[in-house]
Amino acid sequence: MPDISNKEQVVKVVIFGEEYPIRGHADPDYILRVAEYVDRNMRDIALRSKNRSPQKIAVLAALNFAGELLELKEKNKGELDEAEIKAKNLLELLDSTLPDSE
Repeated sequence: MPDISNKEQVVKVVIFGEEYPIRGHADPDYILRVAEYVDRNMRDIALRSKNRSPQKIAVLAALNFAGELLELKEKNKGELDEAEIKAKNLLELLDSTLPDSE
């Protein structure tokens, strides 16, 4: 569980070769760990599925994360609130790293 600070901070992370400034109240080390997890997942997908756009790789990674989250929720129904907080944090990170679609 990330430490939450009252002070908003900006942490620069690199995901799939792109640098993103992540603004939030979470511990910077936690933000870096989450970004590394996302990066590693996207790189694994890219190795397995050649010629995919970064956006498609990001969507596949998001589906992987959602699947992991749902599996955890089913296994730990008693800890549902904590899983929802983690999902919210992950979605906020994804929202802040993916470009807006027009």
